[in-house]
Amino acid sequence: MVKDELTKINQLQQEIYSTTMSFPNMSRVDKLEHIDKLTELLEKQKVMYARLSLSDDPEAKDLLETLKSSIVLMGFPPNMDMNSFFDNVYKTVQTLRVSIDK
Repeated sequence: MVKDELTKINQLQQEIYSTTMSFPNMSRVDKLEHIDKLTELLEKQKVMYARLSLSDDPEAKDLLETLKSSIVLMGFPPNMDMNSFFDNVYKTVQTLRVSIDK
């Protein structure tokens, strides 16, 4: 189940990343769809983080460490609470949604 969800997350990430650079030139509808996909991805990642955090599986622990390392590579502090990270990203995405109609 976890591996299937990870596959879905990866597919959604690839779809989002492939269109991110063209975001400024998208129609309003396409921008809103893109933001909806970002929101869906964020929700899936947050659930996956919670699952990994509760697991005793060594693979899950390794994946969790990889996730924590990746946010450090993005410039966030190594001791950042992941729930705060997800909340901040969610706020940023919602701000982006509001800015479309300005």
